[in-house]
Amino acid sequence: MDRGQPCRLSIEKPVAHDHAHPPTEDGVRTAFLVAMGLNATFIVFEVVFGFRSGSLALLSDAGHNLGDVFGLLLAWGAVLLAQRAPSTRRTYGLRRSTILAALANAVVLLVAVGAVALEAVQRLRYPAQVAGPTVIAVASLGILVNGLSAWLLARGRREDLNVRAAVQHLVADTAVSFGVVLAGVVLVFTRWLWLDPLVSLVVSALIVLSTWKILRESLDLAMDAVPEHIDPVAVRAYLLAVPGVVDVHDLHIWAMSTTETALTAHLVTDRVTIDDSLTPEIAHELSDHFGIVHPTIQWESPARTQPCQQGRVTPQAPTAASTGPTAGAAALGSSRVSDEHGELPHE
Repeated sequence: MDRGQPCRLSIEKPVAHDHAHPPTEDGVRTAFLVAMGLNATFIVFEVVFGFRSGSLALLSDAGHNLGDVFGLLLAWGAVLLAQRAPSTRRTYGLRRSTILAALANAVVLLVAVGAVALEAVQRLRYPAQVAGPTVIAVASLGILVNGLSAWLLARGRREDLNVRAAVQHLVADTAVSFGVVLAGVVLVFTRWLWLDPLVSLVVSALIVLSTWKILRESLDLAMDAVPEHIDPVAVRAYLLAVPGVVDVHDLHIWAMSTTETALTAHLVTDRVTIDDSLTPEIAHELSDHFGIVHPTIQWESPARTQPCQQGRVTPQAPTAASTGPTAGAAALGSSRVSDEHGELPHE
């Protein structure tokens, strides 16, 4: 059959899902609240002592901490939204909000760093007096506050991009505070006024480099790319190794959230009937070995696997290939068909 002919419905089994979704720990929500409270309090200290000491590094760090509180609020809100139950309109719920929060966090962080770098360049041209001891004391407190907040968030959720983006904010602040301490120590002994803005520029460059990966990864997930921790070649190889599977096509893997991954695939089998336990077994293996918790499998016979012409779907009555113990399930399976570009509605 040439590619111009309409596609036909294939032998199918009902879709199988492993619904063991990774729960959001109460500890993570608590960690967000603690981190927001610590950072909000610390902002007040930095602004007050930044103006009193005349330190650009302290004031810029206070602005960055304000961005952190906003970023933590975004990430925390996304965690709450992701737990909302699906509806008839939003069948996956609001899980993708975690991806959008991670993307927003990365963008906000880069914008904040850009503002700090711009101000540092101005301060290099027009140096100002900085009170070294005050800078050292406040920045040292910042290392403690941001380091503790990052540790609270990072434990137990290292694979969650949304949490990682929030942690990246906190780690960046810790680095800024560490740089401020170094600059303050040197200022006490040398009075090199240019060192304070120079440290801000160096730390800003390091933050951009570390944030770029999160920005790229969150953008990839927003565009339905395969998550970085999953090897699609290995997934295809596993499916091809399933007993009775002779071909795999229309394999799609994408992130529903920063912690949950979905898959759809058409498996071509040379068997007349399909073992009822095979599909749940595949779902279990995909979850255990690849972290894919929402697999949807469609079974097809070689004789009925045809390329589809997009936008045209022609149902075909069951043939002898669909008879046997599983014929009822095969005939009553999903009413969806897929072409090489994705899923098409049954007309």
